[in-house]
Amino acid sequence: MENARPHPPPRARSGERGFTMALLLAMVVVMVILTTKAVPLARTVTQRDQEAELIFRGEAIANALRVYRAKTGAYPTDLNDLMKVKPHILRRVYKDPMTREGDWDYLYQVQPGATGDTTGLPIVGVRSKSMKDSIKVYQNKTLIHDWVFSADANIL
Repeated sequence: MENARPHPPPRARSGERGFTMALLLAMVVVMVILTTKAVPLARTVTQRDQEAELIFRGEAIANALRVYRAKTGAYPTDLNDLMKVKPHILRRVYKDPMTREGDWDYLYQVQPGATGDTTGLPIVGVRSKSMKDSIKVYQNKTLIHDWVFSADANIL
């Protein structure tokens, strides 16, 4: 065993080193593009889900208002009155999914007087207080606040 020195590892050719560097650079660029597009995409998916939930809840409330009127002969003056009817006509009093507070903008059968006091007025529908542009088009409208969920066909 003369001259039994270990052989050094073969050196990469300069073309191979350039290819590895280009591949690494391309992967970094793709990752940056994907991460910057993922954030708006997540917001879009969230807003679509919220809009779908808004439509479900709004239509459920409008239907419950119709049933309430059929059973009692009048519209309620508070959404909590919907829960007093037996059997229940609404699973629960839903909140507006588009706003943090969850409060609805009520639609009344009669317009409030000059003072703007709505106490005791019959509620015939709801709409969101959100002023966002929608992703979906509902009732030919693209502003979420303009989506009306009403038990009275005359109020749109």
